Amino acid sequence: MQTRTALLASGALLGAGSLAYARWEAASYRLRRTAAPMLAPGSSDLKVLHLSDLHMTPRRRRLQDWVASLAATHPDLVVVTGDFLAHRDAVDPVMAALDPLLDVPGVFVLGSNDYYAPRPINPLSYLAGPSDLHPDRGELPWRDLVERLASAGWQHLGNASTVVEAAGRVVDVRGVDDPHIERDDYALVAGSPHNDADLAIGVAHAPYLRVVDAMAADGIDVMLAGHTHGGQVRVPGIGALVTNCDLDRSQARGLSRVERPLMEFAPRDHSDMWLHVSAGLGTSPYAPIRFACPPEATLLTLTARG
Repeated sequence: MQTRTALLASGALLGAGSLAYARWEAASYRLRRTAAPMLAPGSSDLKVLHLSDLHMTPRRRRLQDWVASLAATHPDLVVVTGDFLAHRDAVDPVMAALDPLLDVPGVFVLGSNDYYAPRPINPLSYLAGPSDLHPDRGELPWRDLVERLASAGWQHLGNASTVVEAAGRVVDVRGVDDPHIERDDYALVAGSPHNDADLAIGVAHAPYLRVVDAMAADGIDVMLAGHTHGGQVRVPGIGALVTNCDLDRSQARGLSRVERPLMEFAPRDHSDMWLHVSAGLGTSPYAPIRFACPPEATLLTLTARG
C-alpha cells in the first residue's frame, strides 16, 4: 500500500512538473536561423522573416515585445502565415508588435483563428484528425486587421498574387486563404511565375497537400506555411504526433523538400520545391503549453545555388 501511494505521488509530481515545464516552454520564444540555396548563381543573400501563429491576446505583452525586437534582424521581406489573433481586442497588440517591421516589404494571409474566436477544446481530439470549426465560435475583427496591415503597406494574399521588390529583387508571391476551413481557391492564383521574377514564393496558413502540390507543380521556389505549431507537443526521438492537416508529421516544422510532378515547363533551378513550416509563436489561450517544441520565428536566408 505504501509503495502504491509513493508511486501515485511520484506520478502526480512528475505530471505537475511536466505541465509546469510545458507552460514555461510556451513562452520561451526562439529565433530559428536557417538557409536554403534557391537564388540564381552569383546572387546575394535575401533574408526572409517568417512569422506565424501569434495567437495574440492583450495580455501577451512579452510576446509583443519579443516580436517587435525582431526588427534588429534587418529582414528584406516579412511573411506572416496567419493566426495573428486569439482575442477580439488583439488587433492593437498585433499592430504594436509588428510596428517596427512595417517599413519592410511584407505579405500575409489569415488563418481560421483570425476569423473566429478560440473556445475550449479537448486536446486529445487532435489525435483523431484535423480539428473542425465549431459553429458557436464568434467572429473576430479580421477585417480591421487586414485594413490596418494594408494601410501600412503590407499585402494581403488571400487567394491573390502580386509582385514585390525586396532588396532589389523582384519576387513573385501568391497565397491562398486558409485551407483548414476550405477558404482556399488556388485556381485564382495558378500558373507559372512571372518571367522576370528572381524568386517565386507561395504562402498559406495551413499546408494542406492540395495546395502544397499545386504550388510545386506551378514551379514555386519555396512555400511558407504555419498552422501545425510544429506539433506543439513533440516526443523526443519521434517528433510531432500530429500536424492538424494532411501534411506528413516529418514536415511539421522547418525546411523540407516537395517533389515536383512531371512538368510541361522547367522551373528556374529544375529542382524540387522547398517548404518551410513555422512552428509558430503562440498557442490557444485554452491550451498554453508546448513540449519539446518551443515557440519560434524563423529568419530564412535564401542563398545562391551552387
